[in-house]
Amino acid sequence: MKIFKFCFLIITFFFSRVAYAQDSTSKPYVAAGSIGITNNGISIIPTFSLNEPAFNFIGSFSKSGKFSIDPDVRFAFDGRKGGTVLWLRYKLIEGEKFNFRVGAHPAFNFALRTISENGKTWTITQTRRFVATELAPSYNINKHISLGLYYLHANGLQTDGPISSHFVNLISSFSGIKIGSNHLLSFSPQAYYLQIDKADGFYLTGNVVLASKKSPFSFMYLYNKEIRSNISGSRNLDWNLTLMYNFKKRFRSTK
Repeated sequence: MKIFKFCFLIITFFFSRVAYAQDSTSKPYVAAGSIGITNNGISIIPTFSLNEPAFNFIGSFSKSGKFSIDPDVRFAFDGRKGGTVLWLRYKLIEGEKFNFRVGAHPAFNFALRTISENGKTWTITQTRRFVATELAPSYNINKHISLGLYYLHANGLQTDGPISSHFVNLISSFSGIKIGSNHLLSFSPQAYYLQIDKADGFYLTGNVVLASKKSPFSFMYLYNKEIRSNISGSRNLDWNLTLMYNFKKRFRSTK
């Protein structure tokens, strides 16, 4: 509960600053992200999914500069399964070619659990807490092509779930490819290694995004293919389709 209250205070403080920022001419704030609905809610680590329709909100809130607060919320429509993450991120290096971002987060995972007691059985939503850190260097070959490495280390704060996780992802990105005069195609083939306690696996994943210059909506197809894995809950092939509403707004501080 202390972690939850801390996250709530950070978000409340940020939005209270932005709420009074629309009439000034200095210190711009940026709110960006996407809201989506999907046939299958897939996690930040694509090994895992809800296996049912879901909604998600991925945002980034920052003052002009290097620090940002990036919430990531993914839930099934009934609200009983999903997760929420509050990233605190900092851009160590911002260059024309090379970039390097670091981050840390508290996170909550919500899953169904069957309980049996005194001959009775019922299903509850169990909350598990995690803290994690990330390292994300990337290199821009040109304005359409980039390569990156992503490393995430997560620690579980309870003993009845994963204790230590390592996620290493090799990322290639091809973006802003014109299709006709108004549409853009982006795709990102990736390969990653995941270790959860004593289990591990290798995977191929990636996404394809179709967007329009004249609309805030876009479509994304995401896939995840198991190469070799003994991780519980891993599926040989998983995928989803997501309709996303994308936004980006600028505000001004009163000070």
